[in-house]
Amino acid sequence: MELSRTNMANWIIIAAKEYFIPLVNRMHELMMKESHIHCDETPVQVLNEPGKKVTSKSYMWVYSSIKESKRPVKIFDYRPDRKATNPQEFLKGFDGTIITDGYYGYNHIDGVTNAYCWAHARRKFYDALPVDMKNASDTLANTAVEKIARLFAIEKQIETLSPDKKVKVRQEKSKPLVDDFFSWCKDNQNKVLTASKTGKAIQYALNYEAGLRSFLEDGLVPMTNSLDERTIRPFTVGRKNWLFSTSTKGAEASAAVFSLIETAKANKINPYDYIEFILDYLPQQDLVEDPERLDWFLPWSEEIKEEFEIKAD
Repeated sequence: MELSRTNMANWIIIAAKEYFIPLVNRMHELMMKESHIHCDETPVQVLNEPGKKVTSKSYMWVYSSIKESKRPVKIFDYRPDRKATNPQEFLKGFDGTIITDGYYGYNHIDGVTNAYCWAHARRKFYDALPVDMKNASDTLANTAVEKIARLFAIEKQIETLSPDKKVKVRQEKSKPLVDDFFSWCKDNQNKVLTASKTGKAIQYALNYEAGLRSFLEDGLVPMTNSLDERTIRPFTVGRKNWLFSTSTKGAEASAAVFSLIETAKANKINPYDYIEFILDYLPQQDLVEDPERLDWFLPWSEEIKEEFEIKAD
């Protein structure tokens, strides 16, 4: 039997509206009770979007609980633009720390502490290195890269420690290095052109100093936002193949599907079997009379884990 692409796409949109999005909304409610959330976003093209040109950019925002969470959650949230109101609306009611790349849209959210990503700060200095690496050793950019590398080396050593022990080591070993790094930035910011790559990298680090220091005080704050970047990668890889969504409903359905798949993977649940189970049994539930039944279908529920958890060899 041949099925048209349009029919299959419409089936996904209907399934998302009826079954996937209610689950994702419940996951969202529970995510707001977490203490830390990773945030990131990536462009997506939507062809038939009201009031916008075909070539304009929309965005898929991605929010992830930290790796220490007992209920790992990954939520993809489609929005028509990159305005600051998007994370503000999604994170309404959240009272904790977000780990971000420094994008201004995350900077004005009530009740939220913003921890910035050291990998982004390092990347700006790395991009400032001369093309001929033989001449890089005496450059300011290389000095900065080496200083930041020492911090990452400490993080690698303490990766398995408890949050309290991490803070202790960070205060003893990392804090002096961080103090030295920012003193070095202040000493050198007037020695390079402001518009140069090195000048911009130094200014970036100084602008976000408070957020870059956050990991020193909180053992649950990682030095980077790499967890969320890994979460968003399957979407960016897939985007190279399917290129765009035809409609906003399609983009919203895509967000719901990716949310379920990535959350299932984070909970060590087989995504295919999990979604098949949802489509088999969720339609049979009377969620109006008993809305709590929706929790039976969350990836970390005992029923789901017992049935679909991927066992380690």
